[in-house]
Amino acid sequence: MERRPIRGGRLKSAGYDAREQLLEIEFVDGTLKTFKAVPAEVWRRFVASPNPASFYADRIDEEYPVVTGRAAGSPDARGKLDALFGTPPEDTNPRSSD
Repeated sequence: MERRPIRGGRLKSAGYDAREQLLEIEFVDGTLKTFKAVPAEVWRRFVASPNPASFYADRIDEEYPVVTGRAAGSPDARGKLDALFGTPPEDTNPRSSD
């Protein structure tokens, strides 16, 4: 699914799968919402809207079935965390069950 940057409000990017009628919207906080059974016309109007955040609130949010998740992190996210906090120690002493 090709994604487009979306500017406005809490929106970061969006993508649409016409065959499956799925609309994915990524938010700046990393939340990813996948809306089901969204007509192609709604997608076209959403990306053409002068205020996509308002269009989302008025015409998409709470109008279509949704699955909420988290957007995938960047592939080097682990490396960035390790650089910031250090590499976690190896667990050489697994806990035994009593």
